[in-house]
Amino acid sequence: MDSLITLCSSLATFFLCFSLPILTASSPILTHSIIPNFTATNIQYVETSGAFLVSPNGTFRASFNDLESMSSGFYFSVIHVASNTIIWSANRNLPISYSATVKLTIHGLSITDFSNKVAWSTPSFNSQVAALQLLETGNLVLVDAQNVSLWQTFDYPTDTLVIGQRLYVGKSLAGAVGNNNLSVDDYRLTVTSEDLVLQWKGQTYWTLSMESKAFKNSNMPVSFLEMSRTGLFLFGDDGSEVVFQVFLEPSDTKIARLGYEGFFSISSFIGNNWLQEFVKPVDICQRPFTCGKLGFCTNQNPTCICPTGFRNDAQNNDACVPIEDTISLPSSCNESGNAGEFNSSTVYLELQTGMDYFANHFNQPEKHVMNLSLCQDVCSQNCSCLGIFHENSSGACYLLEYNLGSFMPITYGEEGPLGYIKAFSTVSVVPDEYKKRSFPLSSLVVIITFSGFFLLTTMVVMTIIWLRKRRSNRMNFGSLNSSSTADLEMTIPGLPVRFGYEELVAATENFKNEIGSGGFGTVYKGIIGDKTVVAVKKITSLGVRGKMEFCNEIASIGNIHHINLVKLRGFCIHGRQCFLVYAYMNRGSLEKILFENESHDPVLEWQKRYEIALGMARGLAYLHSGCQNTIIHCDIKPENILLHDDFQVKISDFGLAKLLSHENSKLLLTTLSGTRGYLAPEWLTSHGITDKTDVYSYGMVLLELVRGRRNCLFQSSGTESDDSEGNGTSFSSSSCELGMVYFPLFALEMHKKKRYTELADPRLEGLVRIEEVETLVRVALSCLHIVPTLRPSMTNVVAMLEGRLPVGEPRVEALEFLRLYGGKTSETSRFLTRIG
Repeated sequence: MDSLITLCSSLATFFLCFSLPILTASSPILTHSIIPNFTATNIQYVETSGAFLVSPNGTFRASFNDLESMSSGFYFSVIHVASNTIIWSANRNLPISYSATVKLTIHGLSITDFSNKVAWSTPSFNSQVAALQLLETGNLVLVDAQNVSLWQTFDYPTDTLVIGQRLYVGKSLAGAVGNNNLSVDDYRLTVTSEDLVLQWKGQTYWTLSMESKAFKNSNMPVSFLEMSRTGLFLFGDDGSEVVFQVFLEPSDTKIARLGYEGFFSISSFIGNNWLQEFVKPVDICQRPFTCGKLGFCTNQNPTCICPTGFRNDAQNNDACVPIEDTISLPSSCNESGNAGEFNSSTVYLELQTGMDYFANHFNQPEKHVMNLSLCQDVCSQNCSCLGIFHENSSGACYLLEYNLGSFMPITYGEEGPLGYIKAFSTVSVVPDEYKKRSFPLSSLVVIITFSGFFLLTTMVVMTIIWLRKRRSNRMNFGSLNSSSTADLEMTIPGLPVRFGYEELVAATENFKNEIGSGGFGTVYKGIIGDKTVVAVKKITSLGVRGKMEFCNEIASIGNIHHINLVKLRGFCIHGRQCFLVYAYMNRGSLEKILFENESHDPVLEWQKRYEIALGMARGLAYLHSGCQNTIIHCDIKPENILLHDDFQVKISDFGLAKLLSHENSKLLLTTLSGTRGYLAPEWLTSHGITDKTDVYSYGMVLLELVRGRRNCLFQSSGTESDDSEGNGTSFSSSSCELGMVYFPLFALEMHKKKRYTELADPRLEGLVRIEEVETLVRVALSCLHIVPTLRPSMTNVVAMLEGRLPVGEPRVEALEFLRLYGGKTSETSRFLTRIG
């Protein structure tokens, strides 16, 4: 038997040898497979641009490459022929000379320089090498006589992945130093058991899970990353279940690359050009080293500056260093502490407000409750700590360790943690006898008197300036009368119809027929001159703004047209009163249909509910991504979801949040709190409001559509709220009031048990589509994730409801806050303050 195997092996090698063309220096013939013993030099294959292997269809070649700009440095690479793009390199850290040699022996593949020194080689194998093959996928493979793979480039990626190539957990793509220098730099794209992450010197600055285009389908641990012609996928341990997926336009040739500047991109080769489909992070200031060490990226094209108190150091790669020569930054960390730390004292240089650091968004704080002094002490005792960010309101202390990159503008509101850079001062300690020396009494009296006079004068001047500015603002807004507004119609394009005040008084019978009210004002029904029924909103919480700014906002709102948005017909300004005139929706609001329906009226059928959910999603998706500028609604609730004719959805009050002053935005917050359940958690923290705030509110409305009741008015009963599986869950512990169950929490528990039938409105008597109930519940829960970046975008919500994308899997751990959030408002506020 052994002799038979040996004979077959010999015959296979024999036929392989004779099936390949003979390679000679005088007349090189390209082939997709070569056998030992083979030797090639750049000089030998100069006629084929250094190539001596091509894939069967000629898509890829293996060749010597000099990147066009390195006259004496060459790389042995696999290259996409049509675009001349390198997808893999052997000796990326050690360019070779023009006379270097590639050798294939039975022991493996190696590259030797002109001095016969090995610059690169494959590892040793248990079997002898029979052939080197370049497959049509771009994979360069060493096989033995049984055609078993011994080594392949797909297992040793550089900075690029191609279709079909897998990147397993623990493996990384390593960014290059530059376009013309393939040496490994500090950026990594790494697959973990939970995510795909971008890191700079070990510090995370982007994750796939934070992207709205990434859908999570499973909680299974990740095994590997693979790209197909239609998307990017993270697969589970079994190799078949998709954990994360990003859908892309179909293309037969794609590359995923970690660029030398730290961005991750996916491109398709179309029409002899690479078309970039996906690039992250988009904001260049979110890349860790855009402006070098301690540089501040200002998001203006971008512009790089040094923070206040720092200057550029041309001798140190233009890094920012302290202006004071007596202050120095820590150098390398050694066993005895930071070098240069001795004979000096530790100081902390405060950064100006509005600065943020990329790692703060991905690292847990050292401590959640800690004052600034203690936070600095923790850093001082840590040799690797180079600075801190401290949030005064929460006491969170973030350490900046090992390496410092660039700073970026703060991204979540005007307030945030303040940064402090650790440094050492070489100024000698002040002698005790100098500390005891005092000023003469007469000098002290003069100083105190002068200081008091100066302070008093400054206060008087500032008070006068403030009063004048306040009076000017009032006069400015007071000038918003009809005649001045008429002048603006000539200069501001897109303004809707301007109604006269008397016209609206007549239309509404002196504002007699009130049909609704909310955070932005009171709404009256009216009939204008052409017998058209309208809804007139009197804005009662308008901020103090100039007439030009107000009219610009009205023009912006008036130019927004979508089938699922209420149309703004016109406006009116009368003194300090402002009115907006909308098209009237004859079926009223979703709130009245769901919650105020009389017993003799028919219950809103399930199909209409699903169409309402989809219409809401389409309208919000347009506001978030279809307009020229993103519009955040800030007040999504059933009262603002209007219905027209055949229950067609029309979202109202969009764009009005911009018209609120800071003080009146607090009024809106109070109003929203009154209608319990629609506030996103970030409203109660220092984090800013984004389009994901609307996504949260949308999720709450979805659950009310499913149940047909307010989320916090669900009466508990023995059959629905009992814990049938004995897991200790007590729904009443999170109820809105005694005897009531918080429905979002109940929905979460039923989702865990896959008991979606129990969540549907009992008034429908089972006339529902269970698969659609499951879809709405899963989408709703995904929208309620406490971390905004985990919530899907409204564009993706539309795709999920339309069936174009699979419905995402809610993250249970990001929904556990509902146990507290369904309780009293004060408890909720304390909870969110702790986690914020």
